[in-house]
Amino acid sequence: MIGVGETASPAQTEAAGVLIELEEVTRTYGETVLVHALNQVSLRIHSGDFMSIVGPSGSGKSTMLGLLGILDLPTSGRISVGGTDVSTLGDYQRSRLRGDFVGFVFQQFHLVPHLTAQGNVEAALLYRGLSVSARRERAREALDRVGLAHRSDHRPIQMSGGEQQRVALARAIVTEPRMVLADEPTGALDTANAANVIQILEDLVTPDTAVVIVTHDREVAAHAARRVSMLDGHIADDHRAVPGTPLGPPATLVRSGGGSA
Repeated sequence: MIGVGETASPAQTEAAGVLIELEEVTRTYGETVLVHALNQVSLRIHSGDFMSIVGPSGSGKSTMLGLLGILDLPTSGRISVGGTDVSTLGDYQRSRLRGDFVGFVFQQFHLVPHLTAQGNVEAALLYRGLSVSARRERAREALDRVGLAHRSDHRPIQMSGGEQQRVALARAIVTEPRMVLADEPTGALDTANAANVIQILEDLVTPDTAVVIVTHDREVAAHAARRVSMLDGHIADDHRAVPGTPLGPPATLVRSGGGSA
């Protein structure tokens, strides 16, 4: 704790902005033959990060997604959120942490067909102990943030793919998560709608919130200010660049054996 009149050290200042940290994390599958999906990966995601995680099939992206989203636990190593090792938590505690900490966006929108856009977004708040009026207000605000307030009474079948993905984005942010985790969010969209969704994701970044895009599409990954490239279960590169700067081809990646940022 920093007392009155004291100045935080660089380490304290950095730690204060870390949302989630992976320390020497390994995830293996199988019994007779072990497959190292991730191998001693270290990574820090900070408040305000607009990050992409990119790599070919088999690089470890999906495993990384599951660990960052607190959907899975590592075989070895440590994952901490707010300084708490998630492996020390029970299933219910991890579920609560996941619900509070992460907002998920997927390639397939996973909207409830019979609910309106408003209803789909409100559904994320059903178990938050909020009044009906509070849920409605927060859902309207979330839809407004993604530019869909005027479509709140439309069902998914009445909306384009781009609009459905924006409803999914509103559903992800209505819980006010610290990190938005988007898995191939543009994979089912045309070029124009994909660009719109990427811009919305970038606009969701705040000093207290990070946005992480997991993708195989290097053009999508290049929109992020921080790019993490994965290869064979390792972080091959982790750097910051001007958003929109093209990534080099996968063949140019040189494995560094770790990715702490």
